[in-house]
Amino acid sequence: MNIQSFLEHHGILRNPFAEEDAQTDPVFKEHCIRNAYHPIWDKVYGDPSEPSTSIIFGPKGSGKTAMRLQIDRHLTQYNRDHVDDRVYVIHYDDFNPFLDHFSERLPRRISKKPEKVLDAWRLWDHVDSILCIGVTDLVDRILQTDSKGKKDRLEDASVRFLDRTAARDLLLLAACYDQSTDSTFSSRWDSLRKQLHFNNWVTKVPLFAAIGWSVLSVLFVGWIFSRPVAEGETRSLALLWLLPILLLIGWAPYLLRLVKCQFAAIGIHKHMRVGKRETSSMRRTLQEIPPSELASQPLPRYDRTDDRYELLNKFQGILRRLGYAGIIVLMDRVDEPHMTGGKPERMQKFVWPLLDNKLLKHPGMGFKMMLPQELHREIERETREFHERARLDKQNVIPAFQWTGEALYDLARARMMACASEGRSPEPKDLFEEDVSYQRLLSAFQSLRVPRHLFRFLYRVLVDHCNRYTDSQPEFKIKAETFETVLAVYSHDNDPSFF
Repeated sequence: MNIQSFLEHHGILRNPFAEEDAQTDPVFKEHCIRNAYHPIWDKVYGDPSEPSTSIIFGPKGSGKTAMRLQIDRHLTQYNRDHVDDRVYVIHYDDFNPFLDHFSERLPRRISKKPEKVLDAWRLWDHVDSILCIGVTDLVDRILQTDSKGKKDRLEDASVRFLDRTAARDLLLLAACYDQSTDSTFSSRWDSLRKQLHFNNWVTKVPLFAAIGWSVLSVLFVGWIFSRPVAEGETRSLALLWLLPILLLIGWAPYLLRLVKCQFAAIGIHKHMRVGKRETSSMRRTLQEIPPSELASQPLPRYDRTDDRYELLNKFQGILRRLGYAGIIVLMDRVDEPHMTGGKPERMQKFVWPLLDNKLLKHPGMGFKMMLPQELHREIERETREFHERARLDKQNVIPAFQWTGEALYDLARARMMACASEGRSPEPKDLFEEDVSYQRLLSAFQSLRVPRHLFRFLYRVLVDHCNRYTDSQPEFKIKAETFETVLAVYSHDNDPSFF
């Protein structure tokens, strides 16, 4: 018997349980993302006008990624409705590039061992990673080179609100954190400078002055040596050193600035460990900013968080001028990077530095962290010092992202409604014989615990039922025997610890 025929009999146009991953699930993206919510939704989403932190711990398949996508969709709609008071969203969910760049900066004896690499990961590495994503995205929007189709590109009129100080700050941030590969770093940075109308002709003065001084020095020395010498008189050998001394005097200001920028570039390359940047291109970029405007500016050239907080404040100041009142960081999929490998002890080394109350409560910024359930068990074993630093009692923690049988039933019903033909309102109990009671369905769904297992189970039930009948003699109600057999087999196939 064909599954599609069975579903069409119940007014369902496509299989609502065929997909398991929210990121590739068209039913969720087209329908359920707007109307199927977990009961904790309001606590996690909060009020975008006052960004706050929420930390959700849940098992695999519980819907953490789906909730992240829902938050992103709602924030997009919020930004459409509040043009002058938007929220800047940073998607912190692809960690492999940062971890790869990070491991390349470590000694070879350390970079080959994931545990030791993660041991070296610090809070400022998280901040650097977040700024890399945020700054790269912002520069894309300003230059309108975003290939992913961002919904709120910045118009030229918005960029004009940036004064010279804000433009300087953005250029500094781009020099340190822009990770785009759409074009060369230097050409992209220069395009941004022109877009911001940041004139920097004064930075060329030392070079032109040195060249002019060199020409005059050569002419002067040449004139001295071209003068006729009186009979019996000899030229002093000291004159041979005149030209090098004059050239050194003329080039000293330019060379001194070059050396300063070179050391700054080396410091950034060494201590901003999550990005890809060459020292030479970084040095040339720093030389493009006037010395008076570069002096005393924070740069990520030391292993400390103070500079990172100042850079974060600068980034927020720029965003406020562009109409973004706050920042929301959506963090997810920490079990997927190859370096963590889904192992709790590795994920702990990666996530723990981020659990710092000063950052999680940073004004105008909120984190929505979707973390594996295993990490909550590790938190319960942590020391008093850790809890005093993290202050999880202030972070809106959801210790267990759980689903009741009733909530899973409503979720299955919402998916069936999304796939239903016009005028039909199917629900799970309609698929089964009357001997499979509503209470039995709720009890079975409760035992499955998470949406992913629910969808897998219902898909197996449909397949098993249809395999028992032919198209010539169809049966459009699933019997209790089939339901119980598939449930028993599915529960046996999946280790209870997996739930």
